[in-house]
Amino acid sequence: MLKRAIMVITSLSGFLFAMFFLVHRPTSVQAQGAMAQNHSQSDEQVSGPYEVVKNWPKPLATLWPEEKGWTWGATQAIFAQNPNRIFISMRGELPIIKPGDFLSIYDEAQNVEVPGIGEDGRGIWLTIPMPGVPPRNASVGPMSSPGEPHVKFKAQEGRDYRWQHLIYIVDSQGNLVDDWSRWDSKFKRVHKILISPYDPEKRVWVDDDGKCAIFIFSNDGKKLLQTIGVSGECGDDDKHFNRQTDIAWLPDGTFFVSDGYENTRVIKFDKNGKYLTSWGKPSWDWRTRKLVPGLPDPPPPNYFYNVHGIQADAVSHRVFVSDRENHRIQVFDENGKFLDIWPLGDYASIYQQGNLFTAEVFNGRAQMFRPRPGADPARLIGKQIRVAWKD
Repeated sequence: MLKRAIMVITSLSGFLFAMFFLVHRPTSVQAQGAMAQNHSQSDEQVSGPYEVVKNWPKPLATLWPEEKGWTWGATQAIFAQNPNRIFISMRGELPIIKPGDFLSIYDEAQNVEVPGIGEDGRGIWLTIPMPGVPPRNASVGPMSSPGEPHVKFKAQEGRDYRWQHLIYIVDSQGNLVDDWSRWDSKFKRVHKILISPYDPEKRVWVDDDGKCAIFIFSNDGKKLLQTIGVSGECGDDDKHFNRQTDIAWLPDGTFFVSDGYENTRVIKFDKNGKYLTSWGKPSWDWRTRKLVPGLPDPPPPNYFYNVHGIQADAVSHRVFVSDRENHRIQVFDENGKFLDIWPLGDYASIYQQGNLFTAEVFNGRAQMFRPRPGADPARLIGKQIRVAWKD
């Protein structure tokens, strides 16, 4: 026990020194033509032409008074339908644990808050002992919320986590608009929340890779309209997913699913959810967690390692597939014919006012960034397309 305490103190000391250096590093003022601003380069380096919207969303205990003493778990999915209807999903709630208390409560790694050193005086969450300083490990590990596959789970509900408020909706001020807790038992590991830009009904698609299923709800969340895949059953045939990650649509309602963390393929469905075709080969084996032997580096086209994101061009019908660990985007036609390979880029969820939303898995939070006053429009991320609906 003493050895573990010494390790924790040593790890924290190194981390706090690094944070002190970052907070107190020298700053300078930018003044270059149209980009002249009265803010420091360090601000620009952290969030570029955006600034963090403080206290967004409101703390759990503000949104739900009964959640006092609890905070966000891993936050995976965020989608802005409009400025006052922003969907957020988290993988359960985690207790707020004071530093020093964890050793007397538990005899293994914990998610522990170090208060006051984060932005706006927020605490920063660490896994202690620390295999991965500095991020908070809110979803992976034996003492986290139980959504992550391949983990020997030991936590107790009510003590180590709460499995509730998994999907909720807030406005641009961070206030609660709606709570979908009635569906909490349906979900295991929500990876994406999406609405097709071509759907006038604005149905909400919840991609749950832990359940290997996609759930389609009415926009108000009162009705589950359809399930694609078999909830709780993973596989690689025309009726199953294996940890699918994303969805993209064409204007006629045809859609593509990136499948995914363990399968290494793209699946094409018609507008009613009927399987049409699939393509892709593995460059790794998820069972052994090893690369497929004999493949060149990088692997040939149509080989994937974690098919993590997907988009479709409404005009050309090209399909862009994020092949994450192979560090590339592969481009196909709508029937799976390989066209090109691009360097891997980033993407986010943007709405009409130009704000940028991020969901952080390890840090366990959602954030909203707004353009800084006078920011160069060329440096801002483009807005999402709205075709069949505008709000």
